[in-house]
Amino acid sequence: MDTPALSYDTTAVLTIALVWGYLLGSIPFGLVLTRIAGLGDIRAIGSGNIGATNVLRTGRKGLAAAVLILDAGKGAVAVLSVGALLIPAHDAAVLAGVAAVLGHNFPVWLGYKGGKGVATTLGTLTAIAWPVGLGACATWLVVAALFRYSSLAALVSLAAAPVYALLLDQQVVAAAAGLLAVLAWARHHQNIARLLKGEESRIGGKKSG
Repeated sequence: MDTPALSYDTTAVLTIALVWGYLLGSIPFGLVLTRIAGLGDIRAIGSGNIGATNVLRTGRKGLAAAVLILDAGKGAVAVLSVGALLIPAHDAAVLAGVAAVLGHNFPVWLGYKGGKGVATTLGTLTAIAWPVGLGACATWLVVAALFRYSSLAALVSLAAAPVYALLLDQQVVAAAAGLLAVLAWARHHQNIARLLKGEESRIGGKKSG
């Protein structure tokens, strides 16, 4: 006898994925960890950003690495948890990852003033399609090593991600990566202006970001 297939309300599933991803992504690890470490409010340091690049300006490399891992992990956990628990898994997981980036960038707890979402985007892409995510991460490392600009590395790597997805014939991933790339470029508009003027600080610097 055939086992009846479980019935899912697609709208409900996608709503759960959206809310879960957003709430997970909105956890401000940069702010939390710097306060625990006794460094005060990270928003009063450097660029005022809550991400790992600004945390690095405190001189605490280990703390910055922890923020980087946790911020990337938010996106990955959002994708993997939804993918494991909900059906239709892939579409819901992709939505959860995108929502995690939105949560990081616009966290309700901080008046919708968050980070720029690079680490969370890379974590999301790696969990959705690891070849795309690893390709983007490798691109970030190469550009950062060559030019020493974190912002430039982020812009190039995230712009490359949808191209990698298209080359792998992953249309949904390409669409999500393209959306996240546009969001990241918009969030980096001040960095882009500084890059064009030659005023952007390099990795290890103390200003902007």
